[in-house]
Amino acid sequence: MRFRYSQWKPGSMTDEQRLQSLMALFSYLLVRSSGDVDEALEWIQKLAEQYGLFDRSLSFDDLVSKLKEHGLIEDAKDKYVVTQKGVQRIRQDALRHIFTSLKKAPEGSHETPFSGRGTDRLSETKKWSFGDQPTNIDVTSTVTNALKRDGIDRFQLQEEDLEVYETEYATSCATVLMLDISHSMILYGEDRITPAKQVALALSELISTRFPKDYLALVVFGDEAKTVSLSELPFLNVGPYHTNTRAGLQLARSLLRRCGSVNKQVFMVTDGKPSAVFDDAGRLYKNSFGLDPRIVNKTLDEAVQCRREKIVVSTFMVARDPYLINFVEEFTRSNQGRAYYSDLNRLGEFIFVDYLRNRRKRFGSQH
Repeated sequence: MRFRYSQWKPGSMTDEQRLQSLMALFSYLLVRSSGDVDEALEWIQKLAEQYGLFDRSLSFDDLVSKLKEHGLIEDAKDKYVVTQKGVQRIRQDALRHIFTSLKKAPEGSHETPFSGRGTDRLSETKKWSFGDQPTNIDVTSTVTNALKRDGIDRFQLQEEDLEVYETEYATSCATVLMLDISHSMILYGEDRITPAKQVALALSELISTRFPKDYLALVVFGDEAKTVSLSELPFLNVGPYHTNTRAGLQLARSLLRRCGSVNKQVFMVTDGKPSAVFDDAGRLYKNSFGLDPRIVNKTLDEAVQCRREKIVVSTFMVARDPYLINFVEEFTRSNQGRAYYSDLNRLGEFIFVDYLRNRRKRFGSQH
């Protein structure tokens, strides 16, 4: 997420608009600081010195007071901490930002929405059949069909004249979002984990508010894999870990196996090759140099197993090293899944477009 500020000019925004903008900035900085309120506020002060964010009508102290007044932060001994309401605001701000950027869909999305019986009307029409909703009748096409047959003087509407709009059928979805927390996610001066966390926060807010019956689990993977609750998400940190992609996929399969949903999928956000696996004795075997065949083959085996269990893996790569691309392409072939190569600013666009369109299913295939 990027916030672009210029020198503030009177009348450019109302005080309330400025407050909301600063609160959104605070939410983003909280994610970047892994929930450290004091650090986030310190960054805001530095930005204020450079861009003139405050004045007499809205000062830094006013912002802090408003954050406390809205119940987003609270005092805890010698420092401020984020409240549960503050965590919810972080998710809401992340979702708002990503949906704003969804006005133009990213290239190469690869999704194909199918038609069926549902609530989202398409422009295409078809002959009416039993069970189609009367509200979806295309009046113009229906009347035209009757006129073509009998003319205006003998106009009589028959069942065969009826045409209805095609609709998209929305099905439930079980999703595991896998986040790479290996050390490379903050190497080379590029923060890759913050945008990944922003996307996870936004996706969790989308599902909980718009698709509450959908299943979402969050899995992080480094040397090992583990589940993380949504309330812990803003506070995640990377560590001095290798990338055990296989362990992440194994845990994801285990979680999805319990779901009865028709559509099961894994969204994996990573910037590196697999560099670790557990051997049969439970010891961690790791190799950071190149693509180790022992590690790669075990990871590809897991991709095949996901395919057998009808779990589609969408891999979102935030790095473009040639040997990484070669691995991802082989992984994608093994799973018959999807691969996306996205810069960090558009990561949310790709994941959200994929998620929303993956919920569409051809109605007839259920029978």
